[in-house]
Amino acid sequence: MRPLHSPWVMSAMTRLFSGYIALTYKTLRWTREGQEIAERVQAEALASGGGAILALWHSRVPVGPATWPQGPDKPEIRVLVSQSRDGEFIARVIARLGLPSIRGSSLKKTDTAKNKGGEQAFRDMVKWVKDGGAMAITPDGPRGPVEVMQKGAVALARVSGAPVLFVGVAVNPCIRLKTWDRTIIPLPFAKAAMVWDGPVQAGRDDDPDALVEAWRARLSAVSRRAEAIVGETAPKD
Repeated sequence: MRPLHSPWVMSAMTRLFSGYIALTYKTLRWTREGQEIAERVQAEALASGGGAILALWHSRVPVGPATWPQGPDKPEIRVLVSQSRDGEFIARVIARLGLPSIRGSSLKKTDTAKNKGGEQAFRDMVKWVKDGGAMAITPDGPRGPVEVMQKGAVALARVSGAPVLFVGVAVNPCIRLKTWDRTIIPLPFAKAAMVWDGPVQAGRDDDPDALVEAWRARLSAVSRRAEAIVGETAPKD
């Protein structure tokens, strides 16, 4: 997004978009399934001083803050956001919505040149979760492929020992951006759905490749379920 290279445009768009999202959230008509799963994990994390990990697909980022609003009844959450210019915009928007971020791209062992701050971000996430915080990640971000899970979520779960929750979110009607993942932008008074699954954990002896495939399937399943609830049709390639 070339306009974001201008500091003035970045500032103006951040204020406008965060204001729009905050107001739109108040009008959404939510249906929730499996909310008790999230509430149980949140309560157990607070009681034990342990952390938690939340996974949702990258296309749902604009609705993501609604899944885990900050509050005393759950661990404080931070969001993994890439160090790109688009990532800077996302980080500023969610900060105005009350969600701090940890900056860095998902680790890609096949392309070390693209591990933009990934190793430091991973260390920061591990420390945050081990200290009792929650971490939200988009395991197919920041550049895809769409709904193809990278190994970062599994690695974080294995090292931190924290439980992982999957959340599928859908909104209808919505705007779909012409981005690689067709990011959704909620429209006021839309029907919205939030579907939870989990928790799961990753043991040191578990096969990472098998976990990635199993977790991808579960995250996509709750996403399809949320879409079905609101009558959203997935875009055609």
